[in-house]
Amino acid sequence: MTRFRLTVEYDGSPFVGWQRQDNGPSVQGAIETALAGLDEPNTLVYGAGRTDTGVHALAMVAHVDLQRQWLPLQLCEAINSKLRPQPVAILDVQEVGDDFHARFSAKGREYLYRIINRRPHLTVDKGTAWHVKRPLDVEAMNAAAQLLIGTHDFTTYRASRCQSRSPVKTLDRLEVVRRGEIVEITAAARSFLHNQVRSLAGALRAVGDGSWDIEQVVTALEARDRKACASVAPPDGLYLTKVTY
Repeated sequence: MTRFRLTVEYDGSPFVGWQRQDNGPSVQGAIETALAGLDEPNTLVYGAGRTDTGVHALAMVAHVDLQRQWLPLQLCEAINSKLRPQPVAILDVQEVGDDFHARFSAKGREYLYRIINRRPHLTVDKGTAWHVKRPLDVEAMNAAAQLLIGTHDFTTYRASRCQSRSPVKTLDRLEVVRRGEIVEITAAARSFLHNQVRSLAGALRAVGDGSWDIEQVVTALEARDRKACASVAPPDGLYLTKVTY
């Protein structure tokens, strides 16, 4: 058996998420089916995390243990040949030691949330960003974001069905920048709670459009109550961009 590390890019729109589920196609399932087509049956693919329905990834990391002898480039090309035309691509394959685990070896994860801030409806960006029509004050959004950095109880900013044992997480970075009509929210931490980034993005949008003042993100945080959260941002604009080891 040889262990391989995979770097995976995907458009999450047609999938129920990364994790294999009974209610629809998953990214994990697509890769496992591709491997079965390469005479690697019953292979389990382990990902660095679980992206939700409709969430995208530019660099998800996964690992697999394979029976056959593969050159990394050969394996990358072979899996991609079986994945097409699904919107999933293996960007890189590396042979790694048995002590590497895509999830448990990870030291950090980074997400990007994209907002298109304009009046006209989306065309080429439809399904890949959150369309917000009202003008956004990015300076206020970024000021609010800085108040959330650090170790906190993020109960307000996690899904009610989140299965994490503790709501306490350390947010290493939360930054908001504008690039023309595009507003980008970058979040980095060792790990995240279910829906945490989308919840934070929704709160920062509320600050940006004036629905909340800057300090309200802290008031909501300290409430430790999911009902205190602003509207959660849709999955369209969320991307897993980096996993560090």
